[in-house]
Amino acid sequence: MSNSDTDISALKQAGLARRRGIKPRSIAGSQTDLVSSDYLKADWTLPLVVKPHLTGISLPGWIRSNTRFVEQALLKDGAVLFRGFSMHAQKDLEQFVDAISLESMSYIEGATPRTDLGNHVYTSTEFPPDQSIALHNELTYVTSWPTKIIFFCVQPAEQGGETPIADVRRVYKRIPPDIVSRFMEKGWMLQRNYGMGLSLPWQTTFRTKDRAEVEHYCRSANIEFEWKSENWLRTRQVRSPIAIHPKTGETVWFNHVAFWHVSSLDSVVREVMLRQLGESDLPYNTYYGDGTPIEDEVVEELRQAYRQETTSFAWLPGDILLLDNMLVAHGRRPYKGARKVLVAMGDPF
Repeated sequence: MSNSDTDISALKQAGLARRRGIKPRSIAGSQTDLVSSDYLKADWTLPLVVKPHLTGISLPGWIRSNTRFVEQALLKDGAVLFRGFSMHAQKDLEQFVDAISLESMSYIEGATPRTDLGNHVYTSTEFPPDQSIALHNELTYVTSWPTKIIFFCVQPAEQGGETPIADVRRVYKRIPPDIVSRFMEKGWMLQRNYGMGLSLPWQTTFRTKDRAEVEHYCRSANIEFEWKSENWLRTRQVRSPIAIHPKTGETVWFNHVAFWHVSSLDSVVREVMLRQLGESDLPYNTYYGDGTPIEDEVVEELRQAYRQETTSFAWLPGDILLLDNMLVAHGRRPYKGARKVLVAMGDPF
């Protein structure tokens, strides 16, 4: 072997050694060059799944080079699942959030327990694992809600724990027109009782211990409030049952009517709570906007519309699900074993 052949061989070996230590890198390129995109299920239009053709592609780097593709896909489909990229920890989610230029939001007026992990990243709802979380759009009852929500699966459950999703453009079209008309005429009302030991305390929900700050927030957000005692706060807020998407102009079913209606409680739990608390003191309940009861059969029609449009998938480690919060509702299936899904939200409207 000549000296030149020996030199070339040595260079190849050195190159291989260097490549073994290469970490995911930002690679510019078109959507078709570096990734594939297709629907997870042939007969469903969500979520759109984006997978890399090559190992070592940085998802945040690819996002920055393909912002227009991601934005258009999100507006068309409402849900984009990024799968197969090297995403492992909270810092990876934070880099993804930065790549999509998300204007992050705090979880104000929240109703379920979750841990603030810093940098506007939260755990998913810390709700008993044997319970389902019904489909809903995030924070429909506030006056400024997130238009995007991101779920990042660090560790899938051993069994179950899927995040079902449904296109609320299609949910809206499935609801009987007479029911839609009734809600359009009256609106819907959410009544909450804080400090009863059955829901989050008002100090947690409003992120303050100052009652005057709570009152100021409520007035600015068109929320009626009533202090029943030192730590017992009752609020009522009337909202529209629909929303118009600011970019697509589409009408969406955008509310928590079914989610918090008393009929959505387990029948045994409902009976016990009504007997012990009475309807007015329930932690949550929904009414027509004029305060009159919403019939159980009407709420069942709403639940049926959600069910008909619901799809789900099993989480894989590193999955990132990007949702347009105004186009797609989400929930959670019961699960067994450890499960770690992180959440970020933002781009308020």
